[in-house]
Amino acid sequence: MIPMEHLAPVGVFDSGLGGLSVLGEIRRRLPAEDVIYYADSAFCPYGSRSAPEIRARSEAIAGTLIAEGAKLVVVACNTASSVAITHLRERFDVPFVGLEPAVKPAVRMTQTGKIAVLATPRTVSGERLRWLIDEHARDVEVYTVPAPGLAELVEHGTLAGDEVQGMLRPLLEPSLNRGADVIVLGCTHYPFLRGEIERFIGDRATVIDSGEAIARRTHYLLTKMGALRADAEPGHLQFMTSGIPEVVGDIATNLLGESIQPIAVPA
Repeated sequence: MIPMEHLAPVGVFDSGLGGLSVLGEIRRRLPAEDVIYYADSAFCPYGSRSAPEIRARSEAIAGTLIAEGAKLVVVACNTASSVAITHLRERFDVPFVGLEPAVKPAVRMTQTGKIAVLATPRTVSGERLRWLIDEHARDVEVYTVPAPGLAELVEHGTLAGDEVQGMLRPLLEPSLNRGADVIVLGCTHYPFLRGEIERFIGDRATVIDSGEAIARRTHYLLTKMGALRADAEPGHLQFMTSGIPEVVGDIATNLLGESIQPIAVPA
């Protein structure tokens, strides 16, 4: 049975801390909502794991969030959304909001007819991204760029500097040289590197991600469910992790700009 009470929390999860970029957008658009965030840091990154393992982890975490009363679950991870969202919707009765790379808006924005999608290896090789390209980018050249190691920089709190720039150059330069004028950030970790990405790109391309669209979708579904919370007071954030709380908390605090004290909750 779907918990329709408007006071119930929204559940959000990611393989680690990248989903905090989506969480930030949700809290800006829905400030009254209580949110439970689960960072599966002990198993991060998902981008190099097998599909069965990603589905198993996603099911376990979704079950944990729903047991805590979540009225809706946001899968704030492109890889988990690509691999597990259909399975989760079949397994549970609550609504799920999944992520997908912003291919459709990128196609509308491009002036050169060429875009690049920066994502984890698993997302790049997944059927969902291929479907998005076939469905929305038939007349546009799409360069898919697997980026192993980029999410791990964010997980370790490395958001700027020579190490980041050194990793970005071989990933982005080939697409830029071929004329891509829109860069899609196809992993929720990557918006935390946006400053360095835009510094490297300069005025050669525009950078977009999916966070704001996911917040709008969450708002729409909660309104449709009659479960939107409209209190004047800001909602409470509960933070769970499969990782080491002290380590995860320090980096999450830096990413969000507020004090985060996770609790260890194995899923």
